[in-house]
Parts: sequence; C-alpha cells; structure tokens
Amino acid sequence: MTIILFVAGLVFLIIGAEFLVRGAGRLAAAVGISPLVVGLTVVAFGTSAPELAVSVKSALADQAGIAVGNVVGSNIFNVLFILGVSALIVPLVVSSQLIRMDVPIMVALSVLVMLLALDGGFSRFDGIALFAGLLIYIGVLITMSRRESAAVKLEFAEEYGVAPDAKTSWFKDTLLLIIGLALLVTGSRWFVDSAVTFAQYLGVSELVVGLTIVAAGTSMPEVVTSIIAALRGERDIAVGNVVGSNIFNLMGVLGVASIIAPTGIVISPEFVRFDIPVMILVALACVPIFFTGGVISRQEGAVLLAYYVAYTAYLIMVATASDALSWFGPMMLFVAIPLTFITMLALAVRETRRRKSQ
Repeated sequence: MTIILFVAGLVFLIIGAEFLVRGAGRLAAAVGISPLVVGLTVVAFGTSAPELAVSVKSALADQAGIAVGNVVGSNIFNVLFILGVSALIVPLVVSSQLIRMDVPIMVALSVLVMLLALDGGFSRFDGIALFAGLLIYIGVLITMSRRESAAVKLEFAEEYGVAPDAKTSWFKDTLLLIIGLALLVTGSRWFVDSAVTFAQYLGVSELVVGLTIVAAGTSMPEVVTSIIAALRGERDIAVGNVVGSNIFNLMGVLGVASIIAPTGIVISPEFVRFDIPVMILVALACVPIFFTGGVISRQEGAVLLAYYVAYTAYLIMVATASDALSWFGPMMLFVAIPLTFITMLALAVRETRRRKSQ
C-alpha cells in the first residue's frame, strides 16, 4: 500500500503541476499581471502548500525537527536541485525584478531566520513578525505589477503569442488552477507519508527526515512545476516559482508554524550551526549566478546540483555516524562553497565590466 501511495502521489504531482502552470499563465494574461509575479505568488505559494501543511501538522504535534527541517531543507533543495535540474534542461533567463528585489529579499530573510534562531527557537512573536512581512511583500508585488501595463503586454505577446484578452475563459482557467493545486497537495501528502514510512523503517532521525525526505517530498510540486514551466518556455514562472517558494517558506510556512505551535518551536544547536548557515550560503550563491549575464547556464546548474548531492551525502553521514564527518562537513562549509561563491562573484564582476565597455 505504501508503494502504491508513493507512485500515485508522484503521478498526481506531475498532472497537478501541468494544470497549475497552464491555468496560472492564462489567468496572468487575462488580468494584466506579469508571469513573473504569478510565479512569485500564485504558483509559488500554491506549490508551497504541502510545506505549510506538513510544518503546521508537525508544529502542533511538537515535532520541531520536521517543522523547521522541512522549511530549511526545502529552501536548500529548491535552489540547488530544482534550479540545477531546470537549468540543465534549458538555460533559465533571470528577470531584472528578481535581481534587484526578490533575490535580495530571499537572502535577507535567510539571515533574519538565523538571527531569530540564535536564542534556540522561534517564538509566537517571531512567527507574527514573519507572517506580517509576507503580507507586505504580496502587497508590494501587486502594486508593482499594476505599473507595468505596457511592458506586460509586450511580455504576454512574446510568451503566449497573444495579447491579454478579457474574454479569456475565466471559469476553465480558474478550474484548471484549483484542480492543479488540489492534485499537488494530495499527491504531495501521499508521497511524503509513504516516504516518511520508508525512512522510519530504516531508522533515520526526525531532523534528517525533515531535511531530506520531507523537504524533497514537499518540494516535488516545485520540481515538477519548474521543469514543466521551463520546457513550456515560461522561464519566468520556472525561476520565480523557486524564489517565491523560498520567500513563502520563510515568512509564511515558518511564520504560521511558529504562531500555532503551543510553546513555540525549539531547535537544536547543531541545526543553527550547520543547516541554517548552509541555507544562507545557498541563498547568497544565487546573487552572483543571477548576475552573470542574466541567465542561469547549464554549467551553473551542474554546480548547483553537485552541491545538493554533497549536502545530501553529509546528511547521510550524520544519520550513519560516519567517521568522514570530521573533515567532510568543515570542508564543504568553509572551503568548497565559499570558493565557488568567490568564483561566481568574479564572473559576475567580469560580466558587468564587459557590459559597461560595450
């Protein structure tokens, strides 16, 4: 039965992602909102619904390891795995709005979460502050999209082949979006429940389950949605989905979980020392990548994917108490990741100088 739920969940995720991208893209054309904003809000928040459900359920059950590990693990997975795989399939064009606003917000939120976690957890007040920030962020996005009417029409003509049309089938597209979200949430729940059963059978700890199986499972909607969006040529949705999901995870998922947790969310010192710093470094790695020519290339995608493999290997070593931990963890955190970050920053500087000289 567990295997059947696992396969059925994956099928639901694929079908749901296709419906969601199609419905969201058409509704964007109908109401005059850019595909990027749709990717950062409707698609991103919708595909993050599984993370919200799992973290809320875990917070109420006093399973802090899964609640927080799900958020941090999903953010790491979203950037390293999803952007990595999507860029390997087709190089992703990065919007100027992502560069100047949304990526810096993602980085700043990652650092803020680190600061809030220094006292050993997240209080109800921390959750209220994070959720209030999410409402402000949504308001700013909507306000900005209203000022882009001329640019939006041009973007629609390029992405969809037609200009926005008020006669768009609202009922059909809205139904597609709702069905897509429902399939994503249901499929993700089946996928995660079955995956957690497998992990528990193997005797893996709660925190590692949250950082790996649950994080990857609840991020499956983002995986499928971003890949399908990239294949359909809707690259704004593919990239915006990842960045928007990370922002929603930090402010929405972590915020709500902290608010409803009976005594707040308590986390371990090791989690603060390693996993949250890795999340920050991953967010920072987006800065030079997004600035190198406005495109996430296949080479950069391969680097991101390689780092996710290394991070997963570290978590496996933790679960198995491997002797390699004594050198592998410090090497990745203090040598490999910073070195790559410096290299990409140098490429970004070179690209900037090249543009100025033209």
